[in-house]
Amino acid sequence: MLTSVEEPQPIPAPASSPPRVARVIAIANQKGGVGKSTTAVNLGGWLALEDYRVLIVDLDPQANASTGVGVDPRRAPATVYDVLVDERQVEDAIEPTAVKGLFCLPSNIDLAGAEIEMVPMLSREMRLKRALAPILEQFDFILIDCPPSLGLLTVNALVAAGEVLVPIQCEYYALEGVGQLLKNVQLIRSSLNAGLRLAGIVLTMYDARTKLAEEVENQVRGHFSGRVFKSVIPRSVRLAEAPSFGQPAALYDPKSKGAQAYRHLALEVLGKPDPSAKSPALAPTSVEPARSAVAAPPAEGPADAPMDTLAKATEEFEASRTSFRTSFLPEDESEPRPDDGPTPAEDPHPAPDEAPPEASTAYAHHYDGDHERGGDA
Repeated sequence: MLTSVEEPQPIPAPASSPPRVARVIAIANQKGGVGKSTTAVNLGGWLALEDYRVLIVDLDPQANASTGVGVDPRRAPATVYDVLVDERQVEDAIEPTAVKGLFCLPSNIDLAGAEIEMVPMLSREMRLKRALAPILEQFDFILIDCPPSLGLLTVNALVAAGEVLVPIQCEYYALEGVGQLLKNVQLIRSSLNAGLRLAGIVLTMYDARTKLAEEVENQVRGHFSGRVFKSVIPRSVRLAEAPSFGQPAALYDPKSKGAQAYRHLALEVLGKPDPSAKSPALAPTSVEPARSAVAAPPAEGPADAPMDTLAKATEEFEASRTSFRTSFLPEDESEPRPDDGPTPAEDPHPAPDEAPPEASTAYAHHYDGDHERGGDA
């Protein structure tokens, strides 16, 4: 005989996964032509192919990152300009791309006037951060392609970001603005975004045949030890061709040198570098990974060192540029340099009956596919 009735046991709720929190990375360098847009497009493409949801925010009025993933800014119903200036919902402006999981918040030329229009606005430095706040849990990564300046758009990107990634072209001019950029990062961290950290420096457009590229790499790695990614991005024709097809190199030619270099960089950003992969033309170097997980905060490491340490390294780096310039001078300055012209003993005007010298074959162009004047596809 039934004398009691047991209370029904509650059905345990399914274990819920932790909420997704996007890593917001600003790709910044006030020097133009160093590979910011190329890095945003190709890093985002490989992260998406690793099954992460990625949003590329094109904050450059030139809209190169937008066209690089196949988004036509002229046909977009809304752009980042409408989000920043007219306060449109960011969801209305996000466009899908040909890569599953990769999305783009496009830009257009109207953004060139946004800095002037935003000057009288309240909390103008925080507008991008507030606009992205509703979608932080919808993406794993948000990559912000910054314009080549240190103006209000770049400040908005650094305030909205948790990390800043600095591409440096392996040429002397590209080094000149690095110190000022890192000083601005320190200022923004002290006043507007205390959580901003340096994700790392990535060397781009590396040409292993030149002494200059080697000198630049040695200078950057020497002064920013532990903050430079192991992956080095080589000069690659495939990387230059891919945007004309509206695709990241991961789709256009995934086996090319440039595409594989960005794949290695993506694995480093994820904190799981490929031990079997070797970056092109680069000797093995011990470098700390950027982060070990997407949602979890990173462990303390060289990239999270106090900002005064980074400022000291920046000052030393700036002071070293004089010796960097002189390191290419010949040992005996009395000897004429190759481009100084003929010496007085030489006759600059040969006799008419003398045959002109044959053209040197040292600069013959080799059409091999991937590299300018040399390299494998």
